[in-house]
Amino acid sequence: MIQRIQTIYLLLTFLVTGVLLFFVPLWTVNGKDFYFMQDQVYTILLGLSTMLTIISIISYKKRQNQFVMGRLNIILNLILLGLFVYRSLNLSGETTNVVSEKGIGMFLPIVAIVLLVLANKAIKKDEDLVKSVDRLR
Repeated sequence: MIQRIQTIYLLLTFLVTGVLLFFVPLWTVNGKDFYFMQDQVYTILLGLSTMLTIISIISYKKRQNQFVMGRLNIILNLILLGLFVYRSLNLSGETTNVVSEKGIGMFLPIVAIVLLVLANKAIKKDEDLVKSVDRLR
């Protein structure tokens, strides 16, 4: 399980979606940090993404299911990224009394998507290798 590169990619995805977002704010308004836990929609979507990643790591013997869960997780992170961008565009800009600042936490779904694409690529490569060995039998 751990010797496969896709497991490493999935573990890194888990760290990004499940651990790192607790410490990195999404944005700052009036000097107050906004974390994902302050909005129920973000909490649910990130929880689903983290659970899909964990289930995908655990189901390492079922490569096809792992591949499908990776694709679902990519779609979920794209939705999350879209919500972050929508919210950042609706944040008030620089005015006399309100100062908003976008945080690095908004870009973590992009990192997760890249890691999930790499993991799916490695899963596909493993699946093709197994299929080619089965043809030789």
